[in-house]
Amino acid sequence: MTAIPTRKLEAFRYADANALAEVWASLAPPETIEIAAQQKLQQIWLPSGDAIDIRRANVALHAGASATFFALNSAPRYGRIELDVTLHEGAAFALHAANIGGGSATLEIVTTVNHVAPSATSHQVIRSVLGDTATGSFLGKIAVAREGQLTDAEQSVKALLLDRGAAANAKPELEIYADDVKCAHGATVGELDRNQLFYAAARGLDPVAARALLIEGFIGGLWDDIEDDASGIAEMARAALRQVAA
Repeated sequence: MTAIPTRKLEAFRYADANALAEVWASLAPPETIEIAAQQKLQQIWLPSGDAIDIRRANVALHAGASATFFALNSAPRYGRIELDVTLHEGAAFALHAANIGGGSATLEIVTTVNHVAPSATSHQVIRSVLGDTATGSFLGKIAVAREGQLTDAEQSVKALLLDRGAAANAKPELEIYADDVKCAHGATVGELDRNQLFYAAARGLDPVAARALLIEGFIGGLWDDIEDDASGIAEMARAALRQVAA
């Protein structure tokens, strides 16, 4: 096992170094996931229930393959989801993920998506809901090689802060060497909209119910594309939101 990474490394800029030190010696190497040409994968990652929860994977999609990942990151102390994805010709990758945390939790989603061949697509939608003094971060790099013509890639990153002590970090990054691509990213951080809260109250909702409705709506669309939510990720996300918003 290599030395514990420090915040000097970009991918660990916002990491909880003390939490990493506790588990680093026993941390397994990244999981390897290969999706054969023209094959399709739906992957759902749920919280382990541990206070420190780290999930890492290297994903390779061969020609025409597709993969959609749904992930909930809600460890009570430190949660990290780390994906390194390589897309071959015509492959399609999507990530729908949420950081939901309160207390002093540190939650991170770190991705690198490598477009190494033509006509591949990648779409990442990240939502964070953070209360108390929790910190949520997204560091996402889209790397398009010279061979990656006709790439279509985007990142949508939004964070909702429920308390003044909460913090969100967003660092979407594009590294493009091809000249015929469509790549975009956007990041916003904000609080609950007072006008929306007023509107909900005017329609008869009490303040607690109105707040809960708006918070749930903020991330609810993340799970719409799940073909069969036997995992219960949507309900787990709602439970995590109720706890953070309480």
